[in-house]
This record gives sequence, C-alpha cells and structure tokens, in this order.
Amino acid sequence: MASSTLLETYRELAGRIRDLPPTLGPCRLIAVDGPSGAGKSRFARRLAAASDATAGPDPGGGSGPGGGAGPGGPAVPAEPGGRGGPAGGVPVVCTDDLLDGWDDQLTFWPRLQEWVLGPLRAGRPGRYRRYSWVRREFTPGWITVPAAPVVIVEGVSSARAEIAPELALGVFVTAPAGLRLDRVLSRDGAALAPYLENWRRGEDAHFAADRTATRADLVVDGAPAVPHNPDTEYVRLVS
Repeated sequence: MASSTLLETYRELAGRIRDLPPTLGPCRLIAVDGPSGAGKSRFARRLAAASDATAGPDPGGGSGPGGGAGPGGPAVPAEPGGRGGPAGGVPVVCTDDLLDGWDDQLTFWPRLQEWVLGPLRAGRPGRYRRYSWVRREFTPGWITVPAAPVVIVEGVSSARAEIAPELALGVFVTAPAGLRLDRVLSRDGAALAPYLENWRRGEDAHFAADRTATRADLVVDGAPAVPHNPDTEYVRLVS
C-alpha cells in the first residue's frame, strides 16, 4: 500500500487542520479509522492534545474549543472492547463507546448520526451514552460533545464512505496483523480471544468493500521502525 515514509508532527497537522474550512456545521470533522490494535486511539489522543496546544481564534468562524460541557467526558478506566476518551479542549468520540455489544460492530452508525453528528451538523452540541462492556448495557449518563472547531471520531469504520464528504481529514492507521492481535489481547485481556476472530473478519471485509485506506487523506504507520518521538511525531505512509 505504501512505498515510502515521511516523519511529521502532530502540531503541524493540527495547524493544517485549523486552516481548513468547517465541514460539519461549525466543526472540522476528523475521522481516525483502521483495524483493531493499529493505534487509532493513541493517534487521536495525541492529535487532540496538539490541537489544544495550537488553539486560537478560529479562522473558520466556529465556536471556540471547549464550548459546552467537558469534551468526550472525563477520562475513564478502559473496559474490555472500549476505551475512555481523553479530557481536553478537542472532543474525541470513540465509536467503541457507541456499540451495543460485539454484534453491533458496523451497525452502530445511526446511533452516532442521531446522537452526535446530526446535532453538530446543525451547530448544536451532540451527546451520547457510553456502552459498558462490563455490564453490557449503556450507562445512564449523557456525555456532551461540543460543536467545537475540531471534533475527532475514532474507531473502526469511522471514516466510512457515508461520512467522507463531511470529513475535513480522513486518517487510516495500519499495523501488522500479528502485532495488532497481541496489542488487543495485552490491552483488554485474553478473555476477548473468542470474540476477536469474528471481529477481525468483519473489519477486514468492511475495509475491503469500503476502500477506506485508498480514500484516506492520511495513512499512518501504527508500528513504525523509523526513529521518532511518538509523543510529538507520527510516521506517514506514502504510496
């Protein structure tokens, strides 16, 4: 898929994003997609932090970052199959938090549209209830997603073709399959192994049909051999 690499900084990318026009109401919508264990959450967190650090008057005229309740809600301990979003000025919505269990891998999208994307499109704050993978039900409290200048959605199928026209930037993070499996089992526990085979088949089929990596504005190496500072830099794959 790629023949060369480029070393880029999150801060530079955040600056380029803020120079783009809004794409979803007043928001510049960023999708960070890729298979399980590739490093999507890490990339999204670091981009959000860099975007916070470079925040200033919005050249596109959107509301300032942090308008409304805490973006993405407070950070929470990870649960099997899901991870809490980081605190900060740029909202980060993790699609794992919107799945109604393992069988909702790709069919959660109407929930994301109704709760988050639709209101943001209309210039209003979105909100969502986080699914508890321990209790296997949605928690009762609502997490507010402000209509900020930059909003990040990360997770499998977050950059699907349906939303592509409204993305300011589509990111695809990739890594070798074996390493990705090891990461997921290390992070979420070996008890997930029986579920992962079907999950990985589902995401492989989706990415092949959706051609997500081909359409992405930015393809990121989630397991780079290139020396770099992972807190401030990422490795871009260039075809």
